[in-house]
Amino acid sequence: MSGLDPLVGRYEIASPDDMEAFGERIGRMLSPGDLVVLTGALGAGKTTLTRGIAAGLGVRGPVQSPTFVIARTHPSLVGGAPLVHVDAYRLGSALELDDLDIDVDRSVVIVEWGGGMVDGLRDEWWEIELERELGGRGADTMCGDPSRAAQELDADAPRVVTVSRRA
Repeated sequence: MSGLDPLVGRYEIASPDDMEAFGERIGRMLSPGDLVVLTGALGAGKTTLTRGIAAGLGVRGPVQSPTFVIARTHPSLVGGAPLVHVDAYRLGSALELDDLDIDVDRSVVIVEWGGGMVDGLRDEWWEIELERELGGRGADTMCGDPSRAAQELDADAPRVVTVSRRA
């Protein structure tokens, strides 16, 4: 398990640039075999954080959401571990994630929408929860006018990021 213990806690992240910088800090602390699960609503910053992690690891980009391909592997440019970036949103079970045959031991694996999906991949992993408010309300209250909801998703609102260890 990596040295993310110093980061366990809650952080307010003011902007997308700050989110990438935080991710870069995380990436410099990760090692082969580390598994990180990202949770949060649509537009919370999961892929932005992953771009920063990729920069910290020194892997080839660009890092984009793997929603339609499920998983992308980014090889290291500096002789380190590759980054495997997974979007588990469309997966139905942990078995489907296991079927991807990811080399968890030799890679750093980031799983977006991975809550409840990574049991069995590792005994321990890191969970990073990203929260944001939309128009002064919680992210789960987005209803009503779809155009207003889309504008609020694009708003540059601060995020609260919570880093924790799971087993």
